[in-house]
Formats: sequence, structure tokens, C-alpha cells
Amino acid sequence: MAYIGNQPTDNFVTFATQNFSTSATSSYTLSHAVSNENEIALFINNVRQHPGSGKAYTASGTALTLSANTASTDVMYCIFLGRAIQSTVPATNSITAAMMTSGVSNGVTEADQWRITTDITSNVEPIASNLERVDDASFSKIGTGMSVSSGTWTFPSTGLYLIKFKMYGDAVPDDNVVGIIQATTNNSDYDETSYGIFSGDGGTVGSGTGLAESFFNVTNTSTHKIQFEVTSIASGSKLSGNTGYSLTYFTFIRLGDSQ
Repeated sequence: MAYIGNQPTDNFVTFATQNFSTSATSSYTLSHAVSNENEIALFINNVRQHPGSGKAYTASGTALTLSANTASTDVMYCIFLGRAIQSTVPATNSITAAMMTSGVSNGVTEADQWRITTDITSNVEPIASNLERVDDASFSKIGTGMSVSSGTWTFPSTGLYLIKFKMYGDAVPDDNVVGIIQATTNNSDYDETSYGIFSGDGGTVGSGTGLAESFFNVTNTSTHKIQFEVTSIASGSKLSGNTGYSLTYFTFIRLGDSQ
């Protein structure tokens, strides 16, 4: 059958029911309030009862009153005729973030990635130059994205973030190239939250990778910031960067609300 306008979203409709534990009484409590007895169909021993004053039963609010006592051996139940329960499929894009209750995840709302564009050949704290957001043709971010000034990174919104510092470079023999994630919650004192290391072995310079990652609970975007440091770079070692593809890069993913 064709429809004019939007397709109905109901999948199925059923009615709420209630089973009673019977005893020698005429007074029972309904699980849902009703205006009067005509909003329920009452069955005793599978026989439908006649509603109304002077008949089998009356009902008001949650009070159900029978015209005669039941017995403990009776089977009694009712169907709430005015309380249909339906399963509805919301229309596409009809649910907004404002409709979600506290504690319900809205999915990933921020995801961003940046990289260094040239090699780093000496210790740097913080890494503040030759940075760019990944701009490959296949890249896209989610949300506003991160911002950086003088090596200090600002988050676009509060939330619990996963931060990754992926390093690639060369290390001379017996050298350890160390990358560090540093976090502050007061815009002043920085805490080293995670280390990534790659080393040089043998008698020649070798390439290696390292990964530092951590969770950061951002409850205030004005005071909660991130910096990245690279240290222990000996002569001949380096942290590799490139503007055409990601060698050393930073990933930021908002996992959910701040905790």
C-alpha cells in the first residue's frame, strides 16, 4: 500500500499486560494507572469480565476493585487497552546529540592527525616547528580538530582523548631516541605521561620506530594542554619527517565525555 508523506516508522504494536497473584480478596493494584475500567480488559480463568459499576469490576488510577472475591486458585490477568507499546525506528538524522542522556556515547566526535615535515636531528622540547595537519587526498578529520601554538596543543572540546606519538627515524649504535608526551592540567606544570623509544644496534646506523601513547582526561580546554618532546638524539641520529607522507606523526581521538 502506498503512502502520502513519510513512511510510518512503527515496526509492531503490542499491549501491556499484567498477571495477578490471586487470593480471597476483591482489591488489587494495577501496574499502570488508568482513567477507568474501560481501559483494561480483565480475564478470570480465561473468561473476560464485564467492566462497570454494578458489574464485574471497576478501576481508577491503580486501584482495581472486583464485585466478588477471587479465590487463590483463580487465574487472573488484564490487558491495558489504552497502553500500547510500540517499536519505532527513528527517521534518519532525527536523533541529535542534545537528545542523548548523560552517559550515552555519541560516538567519536573528534579525530585528528598531524605530522612533522622535516627531520629533527637534535633534542627539542617542545616540538614547535615544521608541523602540519595531514593533507593527503584520502585524509579527513572529525570535528574541529587540534590547534597548536609554539609547541603547545589545545583541544577543541572537553573529553577523554587517546593521544599517540608515533616516531620513525635513524639511531646510531648505542643511541636511544626518546619521544615523550607531556601533559598539563594547570597551563604550567607538565607531567611526562608516556615514552616511546627506538635504538641503534650493531656497528651501523639503523632505522627504527617508537610509540608513546596515553589517555588524557580533558575537563577544561583552557588549562589542559599537551606538548611533545624528543630527546637523547646523538650525532647522526634523527627523527624523520616528510610533508608528502607521515613518518613521525601525532594522533588525537576523542573517545567520549570527560570523566
